Amino acid sequence: MTSNMIMRVEGNELVLERTFQAPKSLVFKAFTEPEQLKQWWGPRGWTVTECTLDLQPGGFWHYCMKCVDENLGDFFGMESWGKGVYEEVRPEEYFSYTDYFSDAEGMVNKELPSSFIMTTFKEQDGATKVLNRSRYGSPEELQTVLDMGMEEGIRQTWDRLEEYLAARS
Repeated sequence: MTSNMIMRVEGNELVLERTFQAPKSLVFKAFTEPEQLKQWWGPRGWTVTECTLDLQPGGFWHYCMKCVDENLGDFFGMESWGKGVYEEVRPEEYFSYTDYFSDAEGMVNKELPSSFIMTTFKEQDGATKVLNRSRYGSPEELQTVLDMGMEEGIRQTWDRLEEYLAARS
């Protein structure tokens, strides 16, 4: 499967664009319903073990990804917790949130960079273009997460989303 993802850095922003061959309503739900997120979120070899989501301003998304692939070496068995706090939500159009690294209790890890994320959904001829802009406090903070392997993780995650949507369309 070839990825049609466009990924670029603009100062302190990471911009992602990808068109999925599925209707906008289906793509939006895949991003905003816990049972669907559990099916595709995270890079290959990782699974979502916990996922709660309250899609409204001030609501939050709290999740855990666990590495279940022994072939991923030192990552095997590792857990990665995240928390997003929603700011704006317009169903099937866009949502924005501040994204944090967190722990199992939802306490924010202040040692790792947070980002403000805006995700928009545009339907075009039965397909859906997703535009995701992640703004960090500085270019250095963005580089910190890129150095953690975020670029490959995002590509694999969105590849998994494309496969998930194809199976449901």
